[in-house]
Amino acid sequence: MNFFSETDFILKSEDAYRQGLNRVIASEKKGIDEINFIFCDDEYLHKINLQYLDHDTYTDIISFDNSVGDHLAGDIFISIERVKENALEFNVNFEEELKRVLVHGILHFCGYKDKTESESILMRQKEDEKISMFHVEQ
Repeated sequence: MNFFSETDFILKSEDAYRQGLNRVIASEKKGIDEINFIFCDDEYLHKINLQYLDHDTYTDIISFDNSVGDHLAGDIFISIERVKENALEFNVNFEEELKRVLVHGILHFCGYKDKTESESILMRQKEDEKISMFHVEQ
């Protein structure tokens, strides 16, 4: 599991995040091959959204799943600007929202979707459940 930044954001406590995310993955009875988290800004993620998904919108996360069977692999791009704005909108601290987005990407790799209302409800329940699996101080 790797963390990269295409912006000035630096993830503190990388090991604590890695341990928490590994617990999430294990709780879903999955293994890990290689997962790359790439932190970026809105414009960077918007370009990816246009180029690869043909969506002309801003978003907080885009995941490219290369998992095979029960071994998770892929790239997860996260807009730190969106995470900050979402934290304000949902009245939570930045770290809590960051954990939610990180877990969200992992859950997509585990097979959870969020296209329909019922899928979104289940995804939110799973996010809440999984966030409690790690404690990170930033």
